[in-house]
Amino acid sequence: MHQQTTLEPASLADIPQLQAFLMQAGAELFPTLSGAGTPADLLNFEQVYLKGEGQFLLARDEGRIVASIGYLPYDHRFAHLDYRSLKVVEVVRLFVLPGFRRSGLASQLYGALKALAMQAGVEVIYLHTHPFLPGAIDFWRKRDFQVIAVDADPQWQTTHMEWR
Repeated sequence: MHQQTTLEPASLADIPQLQAFLMQAGAELFPTLSGAGTPADLLNFEQVYLKGEGQFLLARDEGRIVASIGYLPYDHRFAHLDYRSLKVVEVVRLFVLPGFRRSGLASQLYGALKALAMQAGVEVIYLHTHPFLPGAIDFWRKRDFQVIAVDADPQWQTTHMEWR
């Protein structure tokens, strides 16, 4: 982590800069989705993350957002995952700018987010990722996530993971 990097919860004042950061990061990682418009959680950031059951953390370096992570209550959109009797959140929007990668920043952000989840009584932390994202599956395995399913779709090969 760089000398001036700080972790903090997102605030109302951060929303415009965060939305721009997240849209840019998403477009770079998922160029085929860049024309899909602004995702609902970003359009409704205040209601979802600041007033709702979601949580969102960011990292700044000299005032500029350089990394982010959040969680949302799991929405049961994958029929093959049965979490109905558990309190489950889904990790979303972990992005770290290239110049800040491999510095421990993602680990610190996840550690702080996990602590918030534990305080909220979360029983399972779920996420999905993709093999084409360099190092993503290994990153999560090192944080005690288990692969629970991999979709057969040849383009995305969505890899579902959980921590219990």
